[in-house]
Amino acid sequence: MKKVGLIMGSDSDLPVVQKAASVLKELGIPFEAHVYSAHRTPEEASAWTKAARDEGFGVIIAFAGMAAHLAGAIAANTTLPVIGVPCKSAALDGMDALLSTVMMPSGIPVATVAIDGGKNAALLAAEMLALSDDSLAQTLIDRRKAESEAVLAKDAGIADRI
Repeated sequence: MKKVGLIMGSDSDLPVVQKAASVLKELGIPFEAHVYSAHRTPEEASAWTKAARDEGFGVIIAFAGMAAHLAGAIAANTTLPVIGVPCKSAALDGMDALLSTVMMPSGIPVATVAIDGGKNAALLAAEMLALSDDSLAQTLIDRRKAESEAVLAKDAGIADRI
């Protein structure tokens, strides 16, 4: 199975990265996590990204706040799918990161999830990997079914709580 790269611009993004890592662990998807800044360590971020395909990665998730250029910098150096996760910051509550992540120039796509959306980023990465992994696809189908059943169980019991 291909690995997922979890690249954060700062270790302050770790709580959001941990949400993604938790989902990947639950699904049995191998991953590596690194701290590379688009602005402070651009050479290291570029070198890691350029080697990612040969190192067995299938998807990269980039987590960054504020200016949030990391996902774009990663995407500029690979044709692997890149998922950007904008992280909240104190100044603009994550809107700055959201706009920096989602507004990519034509030709350099970055899929973008919600602010602090580490869980959905991991699930999207899993869906991408499941395109060529029937076992993982079935695991995702089973997960969706279990989530649906949990909601329906709550629905069945709501009348008793009102």
